[in-house]
Amino acid sequence: MTARRLVLLRHAKADTPPGTADEDRPLSARGHADAQAAGAWLATRHVPELVFCSPAKRTRQTWHAVAANLPATAAPMVRYERGLYLGGADQLLELVRTVEDGVSSVLVIGHNPSLSQLALELDPEGGLDSDGLRTSGLTVHRVDGPWAECGPQQAPVTATHTARGD
Repeated sequence: MTARRLVLLRHAKADTPPGTADEDRPLSARGHADAQAAGAWLATRHVPELVFCSPAKRTRQTWHAVAANLPATAAPMVRYERGLYLGGADQLLELVRTVEDGVSSVLVIGHNPSLSQLALELDPEGGLDSDGLRTSGLTVHRVDGPWAECGPQQAPVTATHTARGD
């Protein structure tokens, strides 16, 4: 069986404009540059077939900047999932388990602490930074079996990266 890839990406740096609801916070200028850098990194290594993205403004903007840097031939299916904004690591894992086995590469764009907790839970080596993913931080996990059977300590980290734009 071919190994599958699960890429977890924490949204890029967001602004905190006064009077703006958390869900409506936009990316900062640095966040836009970092999200583009994340897209450039993914474009040469891990182009996703399926994207799960939180509906929050900063995650949607992160995805749009990433997508703009993927190859023109890339056409991932994108699903905006409310559970990525409000849910914990267990809910994120349940979402991953719904992926059809024909899909070989999934990108999840979400928030801390849930995303970092999921990354730590999946890695059998537990070698990730205990502080968790920083903004525009990525972890790439290898999933050897069916998506439905993905679970704690069953998806080792094969790469990490913190994208920083110029």
